[in-house]
Amino acid sequence: MSIGELRNLILTACGLLILAGVSAAAQESGQGAGFGSPNAVENILKEDALLTGSVFGDRLVQPWFDWKAGLQEKHGFGLGVDYSSVFMKAGEQGLSGEDAGSGGMVRIFGAWELVGRGTPNTGAFVWKVENRHRYGAIPPADLEFELGGIGLVTPPFSDQGGRVTNFYWRQRLGGGKVTLTGGFLDATDYLDVFALASPWTGFLNFAFSTGTTTAFLPNDATLGLAAGTMLSEKVYAIGSLVNAWSDPRVPFRGFETFGDGEYFKSLEIGLTPDQSRIYFDNTHLTFWHVDASEKAGTPGGWGLNFQYVRYLKEKWMPFLRAGYTEEGGSLMETSVSAGFGYKASGSPNLLGLAANWGSPNEDTWGPDLKDQYTFEVFYRIQLGEQLAITPDLQLLLDPPNNPDHASIWMYGIRARLAL
Repeated sequence: MSIGELRNLILTACGLLILAGVSAAAQESGQGAGFGSPNAVENILKEDALLTGSVFGDRLVQPWFDWKAGLQEKHGFGLGVDYSSVFMKAGEQGLSGEDAGSGGMVRIFGAWELVGRGTPNTGAFVWKVENRHRYGAIPPADLEFELGGIGLVTPPFSDQGGRVTNFYWRQRLGGGKVTLTGGFLDATDYLDVFALASPWTGFLNFAFSTGTTTAFLPNDATLGLAAGTMLSEKVYAIGSLVNAWSDPRVPFRGFETFGDGEYFKSLEIGLTPDQSRIYFDNTHLTFWHVDASEKAGTPGGWGLNFQYVRYLKEKWMPFLRAGYTEEGGSLMETSVSAGFGYKASGSPNLLGLAANWGSPNEDTWGPDLKDQYTFEVFYRIQLGEQLAITPDLQLLLDPPNNPDHASIWMYGIRARLAL
């Protein structure tokens, strides 16, 4: 099958899944959950509002949260603010002499329900703006490359400065069984969704995040459309068509380039026990294709991603994730991750442990590089209902671009203050 045939196939499938979903949803009713990842704005707002229990007890700024709750109840306006910091230190010096990466990020985000409030078929304007900055010589996102590895540590924690991440309309239809989004999107909100992938609350290494290092991911604030639908009670589909190129510092430039034919497309088919558990319990297969892009500086290509994850007894979350790509400008050509998350009953704290094997993408890095192995363990501690800290330990084996070191340890801490 040629690349052109693959492109046409996925575009046709995206249209069919939306039509099929609307048809199925019209025969069902009930409040449906969204199809977004833990990093989707509305999911962040929901999870932060539900946080209870901590080492130090109740919230320290309760009037602020009461005011926000009033805005949500009276006007359908959800508002969130958080500040996060990451510090990571390596046991060896990097290729240019650096051995640590540190940085922070402030995010202001919200969702304003303007249509159908109080019904399953709501429409909302969703937005998120950020400032990403480093503290030291390099940000955390650059540390693994500095050490000769092929990967990223907390990829959003860069020194990009002020930017837009989300600016879109979200519409639910068919009793909440269909979700349509259009505008400036973040691909990690709808692609290869995984509950522990968030670099703010889950694993820090990109090997355990969206695409398992094998998928091409458009930059944030990419202009386009995404849709999710329940094809039946247990089968869902999510599709997208967005710009392959975007610059979140000047997002509206996407209107000038959308017709240039440099697109990223994806189609995911998954199985879940219930729509409300779509990113806790699911098995899915994701297909993606990207056109060659002069603006993004990447070749065309395609790939497949697989996931099996279960949430057992509301405590254990074992998972198996894998990816394969043909070209596409990804970090790895083949990658497999396995691990688990664990949260004790009644506790907001979270333990995560995982291992990854990755084979570097020859089209990106050249031939004859060693496979890389990545291990990570973290423990997120909820010190207050708005403050969490996460000690983290990682091990790189055989970093492909640093043959002088067979193994490199990284250790550090992440903190998140949610207001």
